[in-house]
Amino acid sequence: MIEKQLTLMNLNTFDIYWIHNVTDAPKWIEELAKYFKDKKKDEIPLIGVSNHNLSEIKQAKEILNKYDLKLSAVQNHYSLLNTSSETSGILEYCKENNIHFFSYMVLEQGALSGKYNTKNLMPENSERGKIYNPQMDKIETLIKELKEIADAHKVSVAIIPIAWAICKGTIPIIGVTKNEHVEDAVKAKDIKLEEEEIFHLQRVANNLKVNVIRFWEKEMV
Repeated sequence: MIEKQLTLMNLNTFDIYWIHNVTDAPKWIEELAKYFKDKKKDEIPLIGVSNHNLSEIKQAKEILNKYDLKLSAVQNHYSLLNTSSETSGILEYCKENNIHFFSYMVLEQGALSGKYNTKNLMPENSERGKIYNPQMDKIETLIKELKEIADAHKVSVAIIPIAWAICKGTIPIIGVTKNEHVEDAVKAKDIKLEEEEIFHLQRVANNLKVNVIRFWEKEMV
């Protein structure tokens, strides 16, 4: 499968090889390890797992270590509205073991971008609309706080959740459809949020008690 995809994309290697969910994950981690076990060290890209909890991450690391390989990356849903990868100890574990943590959905599919509110909901029949619209009154409370901080830094609202994720030591994965989305992501890396700002945003978000775990995910406990 790997060789076929590389041929189709006219590439020699991929930058990161992900085991994207935990279905038969130990088996596929083992298969990936076997694929790379005889490769030269400088030919081995990042190997990572996605949507894994802490025990599953540790299991993947042990399997790779058995083949003298390294778990280099973890990719989980992480945002102001979903910090379970932090409270479960995953972020700290990644930091201690020099594992890159990629945070996806830091803007919660636009819910934290400042574009949507109770007067301007997401498309009603969309999957994200079904998740976020019923909770938009609570999310709007956080948006107001994000706007205050954004105004203080003279940037748009969408930049602050991205900057927050960077300040937490993660690498945000941003979905972009317009040039300004890319520009916002670039600006976010230069925003240094104060500890008080970070604490305040997290306190507000935690008090909302919203559930943004999607059908393909689980809460990291």
